Amino acid sequence: MRILGIDPGLRTLGWGIIDSQGSRLSHVANGQIHSEGKELSVRLLSLYDQLQDVLHRFAPDAAAVEQTFVNKDGAGTLKLGQARGIAMLVPAQAGLQIGEYAPNRVKKTVVGVGHADKAQVLHMVRLQLPGCEPAGPDAADALAIAICHAYYGPASAIVEREVRA
Repeated sequence: MRILGIDPGLRTLGWGIIDSQGSRLSHVANGQIHSEGKELSVRLLSLYDQLQDVLHRFAPDAAAVEQTFVNKDGAGTLKLGQARGIAMLVPAQAGLQIGEYAPNRVKKTVVGVGHADKAQVLHMVRLQLPGCEPAGPDAADALAIAICHAYYGPASAIVEREVRA
């Protein structure tokens, strides 16, 4: 199964693609999408177009998106929510199942600690995906989200049932 992980952001949206075959994970690609333009609508359209390009180039079977947490800046949270909407819309339009994971669950899955910092996430992503060099912190987070989905997504439940049978 090919999984697209997405770390939503209005300025920078991280993405990462992994292949999952049973318990074996391998890195396919990763990157960061930078929104273009000054107006919010233009920036959202930029994210949409670039994420669609990623989907067409790598043809994932599933997607996973990090859930948004609410912070003190209400306007910032709303803008992030709109970028997250794009991150969910593009894979949904392609007919993909989308998993959603809280940041603490992603970190606990990849690092073993729910409050890990970005450096720890980057280190563990490199260990779990040998040869992978994330394009930046948002790409590393997106790869971690994809890894989390490999363990907890719908395909993992099918593999568990097959092993028990």
